[in-house]
Amino acid sequence: MADESLGVGPEYHIPDELWERIKPLLPPPKPKKPGRPQMSDRQAMTAIFYVLRTGCQWKALPHTLGAPSTVHDRFQKWREEGVFEKMWHAGLLEYDEKKGLDWEWQAMDGAMTKAPLGEKGTGPNPLLIGGKAAQSGAC
Repeated sequence: MADESLGVGPEYHIPDELWERIKPLLPPPKPKKPGRPQMSDRQAMTAIFYVLRTGCQWKALPHTLGAPSTVHDRFQKWREEGVFEKMWHAGLLEYDEKKGLDWEWQAMDGAMTKAPLGEKGTGPNPLLIGGKAAQSGAC
């Protein structure tokens, strides 16, 4: 992919070695339909990784990587088909093989804090009426 320019820096391109490990995890291609050719799987995955790495919105995806709706559709399809879970699982197994994982040990972390601006000066909660939550169909 080094010779393909997608309008983003090379640090956002999927290296050949990684792509060769991702390819077998993808669902088989569907028969070609008449009309516009489908975006390549590698370009779609590059665009998806770009969104995940940068945190940009789908609509803010550089058009050189593909149409945001096309990339998002492929992301949703692959998510439903378990592609990213397979990638995660393969990565865990590879790490276990190289470094070792203690499969028995698990941890969970979380934090709950008071809202920093939630002091008396903010006024009453507009969703509370007479001390009870408003009964609306909005939520």
